[in-house]
Amino acid sequence: MRRKETINLVKSRDRGPLEFESHTSEHEGDIMSIAKKTVVTAPQSATIKEAAETMVKNKFRRLPITNPGTGQILGIVTSMDILDFLGGGDKYRILEEKYPGNFLGAVNESVKEIMTRKVEVLSHKDSIKDAISKMRKEDVGALPVVDADHNLVGIVSERDFVMLLSGVLTDELVEDYMTEKVISTTPGTRIEGASKIMVRNKLRRIPVVGEDRKTPHPEKDKIMGIVTSTDILEFLGKNSVFDKMVSNNAEDVLNTTITEIMEKTVIATTANTRLGDLCNSMEIEGIGGLPVVHNGELEGIITERDILKAVSKL
Repeated sequence: MRRKETINLVKSRDRGPLEFESHTSEHEGDIMSIAKKTVVTAPQSATIKEAAETMVKNKFRRLPITNPGTGQILGIVTSMDILDFLGGGDKYRILEEKYPGNFLGAVNESVKEIMTRKVEVLSHKDSIKDAISKMRKEDVGALPVVDADHNLVGIVSERDFVMLLSGVLTDELVEDYMTEKVISTTPGTRIEGASKIMVRNKLRRIPVVGEDRKTPHPEKDKIMGIVTSTDILEFLGKNSVFDKMVSNNAEDVLNTTITEIMEKTVIATTANTRLGDLCNSMEIEGIGGLPVVHNGELEGIITERDILKAVSKL
């Protein structure tokens, strides 16, 4: 890892000059300066299908579940919970055991059956430094923010820190923080298989590599596309899933290969890209991670979680 000597962390945005160092260390209770204050929620009576539709419509990867009367948070459902339900992990039992093969019955089950009940939260009095520390400690991509009565007043995610670092002049490069050992898959992988890979390895995206490649280094992987948890969520939330159903059997859905949902035009970066420029691209494109390539060959991957790690060191 390169050791930074001097970093200019002052940037100007629509909300005025932002001195990053002060936000991470001096201003206690400043989490609300970056948290989203208008939070879309759902009741625990909502179905899994309805939750997926809400997440896709609003371009969220997570949806807090609240008590409609009190506004208190009861749980949270994430794209990973839905991937778990689609075959990635223990929540697949709903399809296997409670609704054996009956996909329509399973997706209309209450979201409370798959939501995460133990929700880590931030206080509205916490600092940005507190948020970074807790997100890294708990290994979560977002934290709801609650007031003294435990009512939901905001949410902060890794994406907010990408936006915070976007365009900042820094000597830090992608190569300093990217993951070099990349878990990838092939075009023939089924949705169920991709869900398992993501859930078991806590990944939200997997590069798709193919055998038919002409590269300077045949032993390396040529990237053909990328599939994300959002792609799978959209497959369910946009009702594309029902076009695949010949019967009501879940196998009609789970046998769909990722080539049908993956992004074939891949936005990538290079190892020598500056971190601030990368964050700017991520903000503009609205994406949470980019493969790192050289001559079309996969060298690594860098995600919002890696950016959070970088922010914690600045």
